[in-house]
Amino acid sequence: MKKTIALITGGYSGEAVISYKSAATIEQHVDREKWDCYTIDITPAGWFYVPTAGEKINIDKNDFSLTIDGKKITFDAVLVGLHGTPGEDGKLQGYFDCLNIPYTSCDTATSALTFNKRYTVAVAAFAGMAVAKSLHLFKAGTIEAVEILNTLKLPVFVKPNNGGSSIGMSKVSEAAELQNALDRAFKEDDQVLVEEFIKGREFTIGVFKSKGEIIALPITEIITKNVFFDYEAKYHGASEEITPAKVAEVIAEKVRNAARMAYAIFNCKGIVRIDFIYDEVSDRPFLLEINTVPGQTEASLVPQQVAAMGWTLKQFYTTLIEECLNQ
Repeated sequence: MKKTIALITGGYSGEAVISYKSAATIEQHVDREKWDCYTIDITPAGWFYVPTAGEKINIDKNDFSLTIDGKKITFDAVLVGLHGTPGEDGKLQGYFDCLNIPYTSCDTATSALTFNKRYTVAVAAFAGMAVAKSLHLFKAGTIEAVEILNTLKLPVFVKPNNGGSSIGMSKVSEAAELQNALDRAFKEDDQVLVEEFIKGREFTIGVFKSKGEIIALPITEIITKNVFFDYEAKYHGASEEITPAKVAEVIAEKVRNAARMAYAIFNCKGIVRIDFIYDEVSDRPFLLEINTVPGQTEASLVPQQVAAMGWTLKQFYTTLIEECLNQ
Protein backbone atom coordinates (compact mmCIF):
# COMPACT_ATOMS: atom_id res chain seq x y z
CA MET A 1 0.00 0.00 0.00
CA LYS A 2 1.35 3.42 -0.98
CA LYS A 3 2.35 5.88 1.73
CA THR A 4 0.86 9.38 1.71
CA ILE A 5 3.36 12.25 1.63
CA ALA A 6 2.85 15.98 2.19
CA LEU A 7 5.22 18.20 0.22
CA ILE A 8 5.32 21.53 2.06
CA THR A 9 6.12 24.77 0.28
CA GLY A 10 5.55 28.53 0.62
CA GLY A 11 6.59 30.12 3.89
CA TYR A 12 6.38 33.40 5.74
CA SER A 13 9.48 35.13 4.33
CA GLY A 14 10.83 36.52 1.06
CA GLU A 15 12.26 33.09 0.34
CA ALA A 16 8.77 31.78 -0.44
CA VAL A 17 9.33 32.53 -4.13
CA ILE A 18 12.24 30.05 -4.12
CA SER A 19 10.16 27.54 -2.14
CA TYR A 20 7.57 27.40 -4.90
CA LYS A 21 10.25 26.77 -7.52
CA SER A 22 11.85 24.06 -5.40
CA ALA A 23 8.49 22.40 -4.81
CA ALA A 24 7.77 22.37 -8.54
CA THR A 25 10.98 20.40 -9.15
CA ILE A 26 10.36 18.00 -6.27
CA GLU A 27 6.73 17.43 -7.26
CA GLN A 28 7.79 16.56 -10.81
CA HIS A 29 10.20 13.89 -9.59
CA VAL A 30 8.35 12.21 -6.72
CA ASP A 31 7.80 8.52 -7.58
CA ARG A 32 4.01 8.31 -7.89
CA GLU A 33 4.16 4.52 -7.98
CA LYS A 34 5.48 4.58 -4.40
CA TRP A 35 3.93 7.70 -2.88
CA ASP A 36 0.65 9.61 -2.97
CA CYS A 37 1.92 13.20 -2.78
CA TYR A 38 -0.08 16.30 -1.83
CA THR A 39 1.54 19.73 -2.13
CA ILE A 40 0.66 21.89 0.88
CA ASP A 41 1.07 25.67 0.63
CA ILE A 42 1.95 27.16 4.02
CA THR A 43 1.34 30.92 4.01
CA PRO A 44 0.59 33.67 6.55
CA ALA A 45 -2.99 33.62 5.25
CA GLY A 46 -3.45 29.90 5.93
CA TRP A 47 -2.31 26.37 5.11
CA PHE A 48 -3.88 24.93 1.97
CA TYR A 49 -3.94 22.04 -0.42
CA VAL A 50 -4.68 23.27 -3.93
CA PRO A 51 -6.02 20.57 -6.27
CA THR A 52 -5.15 20.76 -9.96
CA ALA A 53 -8.72 21.83 -10.59
CA GLY A 54 -10.69 23.26 -7.73
CA GLU A 55 -10.61 25.61 -4.79
CA LYS A 56 -8.14 25.63 -1.92
CA ILE A 57 -8.79 23.10 0.83
CA ASN A 58 -7.76 24.09 4.34
CA ILE A 59 -5.40 21.93 6.38
CA ASP A 60 -6.71 20.97 9.80
CA LYS A 61 -3.81 22.13 12.00
CA ASN A 62 -5.02 19.99 14.90
CA ASP A 63 -3.57 16.90 13.23
CA PHE A 64 -2.20 18.19 9.88
CA SER A 65 -4.92 16.46 7.86
CA LEU A 66 -7.08 17.11 4.82
CA THR A 67 -10.70 16.29 4.18
CA ILE A 68 -11.57 15.82 0.51
CA ASP A 69 -15.07 14.75 -0.55
CA GLY A 70 -15.81 13.64 3.00
CA LYS A 71 -12.65 11.49 3.23
CA LYS A 72 -10.01 12.37 5.81
CA ILE A 73 -6.41 12.19 4.60
CA THR A 74 -3.49 11.97 7.03
CA PHE A 75 0.18 11.91 6.14
CA ASP A 76 2.83 9.28 6.76
CA ALA A 77 5.69 11.74 6.22
CA VAL A 78 6.46 15.32 5.23
CA LEU A 79 8.80 16.20 2.36
CA VAL A 80 10.24 19.59 3.26
CA GLY A 81 10.58 22.04 0.36
CA LEU A 82 9.99 25.25 2.32
CA HIS A 83 12.89 27.70 2.62
CA GLY A 84 13.14 30.28 5.38
CA THR A 85 10.65 30.47 8.23
CA PRO A 86 8.79 28.39 9.40
CA GLY A 87 10.16 25.38 7.48
CA GLU A 88 13.91 25.91 7.81
CA ASP A 89 14.22 27.39 11.30
CA GLY A 90 12.74 24.50 13.27
CA LYS A 91 9.25 25.83 13.93
CA LEU A 92 7.38 23.35 11.74
CA GLN A 93 9.71 20.55 12.76
CA GLY A 94 8.60 21.02 16.38
CA TYR A 95 4.97 20.97 15.27
CA PHE A 96 5.46 17.73 13.32
CA ASP A 97 7.33 16.19 16.26
CA CYS A 98 4.30 16.90 18.46
CA LEU A 99 2.14 15.03 15.94
CA ASN A 100 4.66 12.17 15.49
CA ILE A 101 4.89 12.81 11.74
CA PRO A 102 8.39 12.15 10.34
CA TYR A 103 9.95 14.65 7.93
CA THR A 104 12.85 14.86 5.48
CA SER A 105 14.88 17.58 7.16
CA CYS A 106 16.94 18.26 10.26
CA ASP A 107 15.13 18.22 13.59
CA THR A 108 13.96 21.25 15.55
CA ALA A 109 17.19 21.88 17.46
CA THR A 110 19.50 21.50 14.47
CA SER A 111 17.26 23.56 12.19
CA ALA A 112 17.06 26.41 14.70
CA LEU A 113 20.79 26.33 15.39
CA THR A 114 21.94 26.26 11.76
CA PHE A 115 19.42 28.93 10.75
CA ASN A 116 21.47 31.24 12.96
CA LYS A 117 24.75 31.73 11.09
CA ARG A 118 26.65 32.98 14.13
CA TYR A 119 25.66 30.05 16.32
CA THR A 120 26.55 27.67 13.49
CA VAL A 121 30.14 28.88 13.18
CA ALA A 122 30.49 29.06 16.97
CA VAL A 123 29.54 25.40 17.38
CA ALA A 124 31.72 24.42 14.41
CA ALA A 125 34.69 26.26 15.91
CA PHE A 126 34.11 24.61 19.30
CA ALA A 127 34.28 21.23 17.51
CA GLY A 128 37.63 22.16 15.94
CA MET A 129 36.51 23.23 12.47
CA ALA A 130 38.02 26.28 10.77
CA VAL A 131 35.72 29.33 10.57
CA ALA A 132 36.19 33.03 9.80
CA LYS A 133 36.55 35.60 12.56
CA SER A 134 33.22 37.38 13.03
CA LEU A 135 31.01 39.67 15.11
CA HIS A 136 27.35 39.11 16.01
CA LEU A 137 25.31 42.33 16.07
CA PHE A 138 21.79 43.03 17.32
CA LYS A 139 19.53 45.82 16.10
CA ALA A 140 18.94 46.91 19.69
CA GLY A 141 22.69 47.08 20.33
CA THR A 142 24.90 50.16 20.30
CA ILE A 143 28.06 48.99 18.53
CA GLU A 144 29.38 51.54 16.02
CA ALA A 145 30.99 50.86 12.65
CA VAL A 146 34.33 52.12 13.96
CA GLU A 147 34.28 49.47 16.70
CA ILE A 148 33.73 46.77 14.11
CA LEU A 149 36.68 48.03 12.09
CA ASN A 150 38.84 47.95 15.21
CA THR A 151 38.01 44.27 15.66
CA LEU A 152 37.83 42.87 12.13
CA LYS A 153 40.01 43.43 9.08
CA LEU A 154 38.55 44.58 5.77
CA PRO A 155 37.17 43.26 3.56
CA VAL A 156 34.23 41.80 5.47
CA PHE A 157 30.90 40.24 4.61
CA VAL A 158 27.80 41.73 6.24
CA LYS A 159 24.76 39.48 6.19
CA PRO A 160 21.46 38.88 7.97
CA ASN A 161 22.14 36.30 10.64
CA ASN A 162 19.00 34.31 9.88
CA GLY A 163 17.74 33.43 6.43
CA GLY A 164 19.21 32.40 3.14
CA SER A 165 19.45 33.03 -0.60
CA SER A 166 22.02 35.78 0.18
CA ILE A 167 19.20 38.33 0.56
CA GLY A 168 20.49 41.49 2.26
CA MET A 169 24.14 40.41 2.07
CA SER A 170 27.03 42.75 1.13
CA LYS A 171 30.78 42.60 0.74
CA VAL A 172 32.49 45.65 2.24
CA SER A 173 35.98 46.61 1.11
CA GLU A 174 36.05 50.26 2.23
CA ALA A 175 35.26 51.64 5.68
CA ALA A 176 32.84 54.18 4.22
CA GLU A 177 30.67 51.34 2.84
CA LEU A 178 30.14 49.59 6.17
CA GLN A 179 27.20 51.55 7.60
CA ASN A 180 25.13 51.19 4.43
CA ALA A 181 25.80 47.46 4.43
CA LEU A 182 24.70 47.20 8.07
CA ASP A 183 21.52 49.14 7.33
CA ARG A 184 20.73 46.86 4.40
CA ALA A 185 21.22 43.71 6.46
CA PHE A 186 19.17 45.03 9.37
CA LYS A 187 16.24 45.59 6.99
CA GLU A 188 16.10 41.79 6.60
CA ASP A 189 16.80 40.70 10.17
CA ASP A 190 17.27 42.11 13.66
CA GLN A 191 20.55 40.20 13.96
CA VAL A 192 23.54 40.67 11.64
CA LEU A 193 26.77 38.73 11.18
CA VAL A 194 29.92 40.62 10.15
CA GLU A 195 32.56 38.18 9.01
CA GLU A 196 36.14 38.61 7.81
CA PHE A 197 36.74 37.75 4.17
CA ILE A 198 38.77 34.61 3.51
CA LYS A 199 40.51 34.48 0.17
CA GLY A 200 40.18 31.13 -1.49
CA ARG A 201 38.10 28.85 -3.67
CA GLU A 202 34.40 28.58 -2.89
CA PHE A 203 33.02 25.06 -2.70
CA THR A 204 29.57 23.82 -1.79
CA ILE A 205 28.58 20.23 -1.19
CA GLY A 206 25.36 18.38 -0.51
CA VAL A 207 25.36 15.75 2.23
CA PHE A 208 22.64 13.27 3.14
CA LYS A 209 22.18 10.02 5.02
CA SER A 210 20.99 6.72 3.60
CA LYS A 211 20.69 3.54 5.69
CA GLY A 212 22.80 5.12 8.40
CA GLU A 213 25.66 6.13 6.09
CA ILE A 214 26.58 9.81 5.65
CA ILE A 215 27.04 10.38 1.91
CA ALA A 216 28.76 13.40 0.36
CA LEU A 217 27.58 14.40 -3.10
CA PRO A 218 30.06 15.59 -5.76
CA ILE A 219 31.50 19.02 -4.93
CA THR A 220 30.52 22.18 -6.82
CA GLU A 221 32.94 25.07 -7.22
CA ILE A 222 31.32 28.51 -7.41
CA ILE A 223 32.99 31.11 -9.60
CA THR A 224 30.84 34.21 -9.41
CA LYS A 225 30.77 37.04 -11.92
CA ASN A 226 29.62 39.36 -9.13
CA VAL A 227 31.55 40.53 -6.08
CA PHE A 228 30.32 37.39 -4.28
CA PHE A 229 27.77 34.58 -4.67
CA ASP A 230 24.70 36.77 -4.09
CA TYR A 231 21.02 36.32 -4.97
CA GLU A 232 21.57 37.30 -8.61
CA ALA A 233 24.49 34.92 -8.93
CA LYS A 234 22.49 32.09 -7.36
CA TYR A 235 19.26 32.44 -9.29
CA HIS A 236 19.92 34.60 -12.38
CA GLY A 237 22.99 33.02 -13.88
CA ALA A 238 25.63 35.50 -12.70
CA SER A 239 27.97 32.70 -11.69
CA GLU A 240 29.74 29.66 -13.09
CA GLU A 241 28.97 26.48 -11.19
CA ILE A 242 31.36 23.63 -11.94
CA THR A 243 29.99 20.23 -10.93
CA PRO A 244 31.95 18.15 -10.19
CA ALA A 245 34.60 20.68 -9.20
CA LYS A 246 37.92 20.49 -11.03
CA VAL A 247 40.04 20.10 -7.95
CA ALA A 248 42.91 17.90 -6.78
CA GLU A 249 41.64 14.79 -5.02
CA VAL A 250 43.58 15.62 -1.86
CA ILE A 251 41.67 18.93 -1.58
CA ALA A 252 38.34 17.31 -2.53
CA GLU A 253 38.77 14.72 0.21
CA LYS A 254 39.45 17.42 2.81
CA VAL A 255 36.23 19.19 1.79
CA ARG A 256 34.22 15.94 1.84
CA ASN A 257 35.63 14.99 5.23
CA ALA A 258 34.80 18.44 6.64
CA ALA A 259 31.27 18.19 5.23
CA ARG A 260 30.66 14.76 6.72
CA MET A 261 32.15 15.94 10.02
CA ALA A 262 29.80 18.94 10.10
CA TYR A 263 26.81 16.72 9.27
CA ALA A 264 27.66 14.50 12.24
CA ILE A 265 28.53 17.35 14.66
CA PHE A 266 25.21 19.10 14.02
CA ASN A 267 23.21 15.85 14.04
CA CYS A 268 21.82 16.64 10.59
CA LYS A 269 19.10 14.64 8.85
CA GLY A 270 17.89 14.61 5.27
CA ILE A 271 19.77 16.63 2.66
CA VAL A 272 21.80 19.64 3.70
CA ARG A 273 24.19 21.78 1.65
CA ILE A 274 27.34 23.05 3.31
CA ASP A 275 29.36 26.01 2.00
CA PHE A 276 33.12 26.29 2.39
CA ILE A 277 35.98 28.56 1.41
CA TYR A 278 39.17 26.58 0.80
CA ASP A 279 42.12 28.64 2.02
CA GLU A 280 45.13 27.47 0.03
CA VAL A 281 47.56 29.23 2.40
CA SER A 282 46.51 27.21 5.46
CA ASP A 283 45.46 24.30 3.20
CA ARG A 284 42.08 23.75 4.86
CA PRO A 285 38.37 24.39 4.27
CA PHE A 286 36.64 27.10 6.31
CA LEU A 287 32.97 26.42 7.02
CA LEU A 288 30.69 29.31 6.04
CA GLU A 289 27.19 28.01 6.68
CA ILE A 290 24.87 25.00 6.64
CA ASN A 291 21.68 25.10 4.57
CA THR A 292 19.22 22.56 5.99
CA VAL A 293 16.64 23.04 3.22
CA PRO A 294 18.82 23.60 0.15
CA GLY A 295 17.24 24.78 -3.09
CA GLN A 296 15.81 22.21 -5.49
CA THR A 297 15.02 24.56 -8.39
CA GLU A 298 16.28 23.91 -11.90
CA ALA A 299 19.10 26.38 -11.14
CA SER A 300 19.97 24.87 -7.77
CA LEU A 301 23.16 23.11 -6.79
CA VAL A 302 21.94 19.90 -5.15
CA PRO A 303 20.10 18.67 -8.28
CA GLN A 304 23.32 19.29 -10.24
CA GLN A 305 25.28 17.25 -7.72
CA VAL A 306 22.74 14.41 -7.69
CA ALA A 307 23.03 14.16 -11.48
CA ALA A 308 26.84 14.19 -11.25
CA MET A 309 26.64 11.26 -8.81
CA GLY A 310 24.70 9.33 -11.46
CA TRP A 311 21.34 9.33 -9.67
CA THR A 312 17.99 10.56 -10.89
CA LEU A 313 16.06 13.01 -8.74
CA LYS A 314 13.33 10.38 -8.45
CA GLN A 315 15.87 8.02 -6.81
CA PHE A 316 17.13 10.80 -4.60
CA TYR A 317 13.77 11.96 -3.24
CA THR A 318 12.73 8.33 -2.71
CA THR A 319 15.88 7.79 -0.62
CA LEU A 320 15.14 10.90 1.49
CA ILE A 321 11.55 9.77 2.13
CA GLU A 322 12.54 6.20 2.96
CA GLU A 323 15.27 7.40 5.33
CA CYS A 324 12.88 9.62 7.30
CA LEU A 325 10.29 6.81 7.51
CA ASN A 326 12.91 4.42 8.88
CA GLN A 327 14.29 6.75 11.59
